[in-house]
Amino acid sequence: MPTDPTTSPITTELNERVATITINRTHRRNALDLTSLNLLHDAVVAAHEGGARAIILTGAGGHFCAGADLTELEDVSFTERLAVVLDHLATLPITTIAAISGSCMGLGMQLAVACDLRVVADDARFAVPVAKLGLMVDAWTVDRVIRFFGEGAARLMVLTAEVLDAEDAWRLGFAQRRGGLDVAQSLAAQAVPLAPLSQSGSKIGFDIPAGGDHGPYVEAFHRAWASEDLAEGQRAFGERRQPVFQGR
Repeated sequence: MPTDPTTSPITTELNERVATITINRTHRRNALDLTSLNLLHDAVVAAHEGGARAIILTGAGGHFCAGADLTELEDVSFTERLAVVLDHLATLPITTIAAISGSCMGLGMQLAVACDLRVVADDARFAVPVAKLGLMVDAWTVDRVIRFFGEGAARLMVLTAEVLDAEDAWRLGFAQRRGGLDVAQSLAAQAVPLAPLSQSGSKIGFDIPAGGDHGPYVEAFHRAWASEDLAEGQRAFGERRQPVFQGR
């Protein structure tokens, strides 16, 4: 059942193994303070442990996430906790999708690049306005923004505080679909029935840095090739039916 949106800044709804997690701090355009950041992390952990095969992050009231709630941001401890939350989200073995409308700035951009895929509404706006505040984001964020938005766009947003729009996101490949939450849910449903070991192993490969250790990917590769899911996929192909994968 969905969490009551009147009592929680983070709500979760699970439907057909797709967990939709919504940031509901509309009075702050869904900017996150430490409490809501921890609740978001708890919701992601609970969704994965509860059997979700895909997670969608979105925001209520027409905005994805306008950043960190600077009214409560006092020191670097918030960013240290944020790094843990983002790393966990980025390394989940299931498909994650950001459904973005309105403001996606600062911490919102960090959540967006922690996800595998992004669905962008026409009114979405993107920025990394750290130079307006005298702040910096960590190297992980810089790397992800470069990888997903492109280095030129990353430099433009970070060095000049430029705000990019949905057309920029689509043109530069940051968005994989255009539309609203329904489009994100359709994309998630597309991922859910596919082979879990193939997806989780491929995610390991995507995140190997240049010159990095390929050992974990090689292990995942051999695990997939020796799996019951591979045998099921071959049987289903021969029998002209949809495979039923179990993740083993």
